[in-house]
Parts: sequence; C-alpha cells; structure tokens
Amino acid sequence: MTNTKSNAPATTVTRDVRNLDAPTGNLYESIVIISKRANQISAALKEELNSKLQEFASSNDNLEEVFENREQIEISKHYERMPKPTLLATQEFLEDKVYFRNNKDE
Repeated sequence: MTNTKSNAPATTVTRDVRNLDAPTGNLYESIVIISKRANQISAALKEELNSKLQEFASSNDNLEEVFENREQIEISKHYERMPKPTLLATQEFLEDKVYFRNNKDE
C-alpha cells in the first residue's frame, strides 16, 4: 500500500462541511465512513512498515549491540513524512474513491 501518488495534503487543512456531507446527505455518516477508511489505511501502513523493519530485527538485542542503521532510519523517515491516514481517507472520500453502502436502504 504505497500512497505516494496521492494528492492528499501533508498537513491538516480546513474543510468545508458542505463538501463532506454531500455524498451521504449526513455529516456524521460521512465522518464515520472516513474514520473507518482511515483505520483500514492505518492498519495497512503499519503492516507494511513492520514487514520492512522486520529485516533489521535481531533475535538478541542488547544495548551494546544496538547501533545506528542508516537504511532503517530512512524507511522510518519516509513513513513519517507521508500524509496521515485521516488525511488520505478524507481525500479519497472527497474524490469518490471510497465505496460505501447503507444497509437501511436495502
């Protein structure tokens, strides 16, 4: 799950509430959809980061053996610079890239 091609902002921006509730007709429903998508993105990013950092893990870590690993630091910095999952989910929602359905309508 690489979100490098997303045009989501890297920092928090002010949103117009009318744009958020337009797809669902209910602001709170839109916020729930965005939060559930943000949780999915967060879990995927965490899994991806853990798999990349697993290469650097050693079975017996002592304080004497811990040393600065340049590749590990670069991977961590890359993930820190990425937009937060909430911003990615909001951008996807506003671009109609999130599928959702309401069970009450069925």
